[in-house]
Amino acid sequence: MADIPVYLVAGFLDAGKTNFINGILEDGFAREDPTLLICCEEGEEEYNPNALDNVTVINFEDASQLNPSNLKALEKKYSFRQVIIEYNGMWSLRPFYEGALPTNWVLYQIMTFVYAPTFELYAANMGQLMMEKIMNTDLLVFNRCTAQLRESLRSRNLRMVNRQAEIYLENEDGTSEDYQLGDESPFDLDQPVIDIPDNDFGVWYVDVMDHPDRYDGKTIHTKLVMCHSKKYPGVHCPGRFAMICCENDIQFLGLIARGEMLDDYENRDWLEVTAKMSLEDHSAYQGKGPVMKILTAAPCEKAAQEVVSF
Repeated sequence: MADIPVYLVAGFLDAGKTNFINGILEDGFAREDPTLLICCEEGEEEYNPNALDNVTVINFEDASQLNPSNLKALEKKYSFRQVIIEYNGMWSLRPFYEGALPTNWVLYQIMTFVYAPTFELYAANMGQLMMEKIMNTDLLVFNRCTAQLRESLRSRNLRMVNRQAEIYLENEDGTSEDYQLGDESPFDLDQPVIDIPDNDFGVWYVDVMDHPDRYDGKTIHTKLVMCHSKKYPGVHCPGRFAMICCENDIQFLGLIARGEMLDDYENRDWLEVTAKMSLEDHSAYQGKGPVMKILTAAPCEKAAQEVVSF
């Protein structure tokens, strides 16, 4: 049984999902093969009827309709080689991940679109729905960005939420910019010991996770919260708690650490460490990642701001 690739287009109402889909129907990959288009949300924009000659459009009004039985029935009834789903922004993605697709339907890519002028409003009032889409997407596009909005979005450091996605800021004139403007480190890497201030831990965490090679062999000094991994018994992963988007979205940012003295600390103990960084293979990273070899460790006072924010 041949695999059927599935492309999920996510975002809230008026985020630009339909316009994007029209683009791939008219000039993109959907022109090449018969396509099933499942529409889960009805907005002001409509699909271009001139681009639907090899497209079957099905409307779903409830998330429960996205289930293997319904989708297999569509596969038997219609002839298509790929599927595009315009997902309803008010639906959680969790049920979709937990078994919506038949076994031969393979989720190839998630693309998320955000109307930049309303991002702060949605993040404040529907943070969980917004952030789960950003956290799991492969492509993230913010539409209608002004200079002020671009600055605000970059200051949030959304790379903290999703380090793998391609992120673009689309301007009001239709041009676009990469979310990251440059590859420079925010820290002076020529120091004998790189001091990571309490308030800058989140910035450093993003940098060391995105560019672990630049810290290979460097010595750092910072405050951490102790954590002994439950998933990987015997593994230490101290770090900091961080508020990624809102108060309901607190995550722990930990790094693999080695040092016999770490056994002396309980979970959530605060410690001040000096560590030599290395780049190593580890199952927690599913490949290479930053590892701290703890040179010194001592109990310390909590940081004035216990939870890192961005």
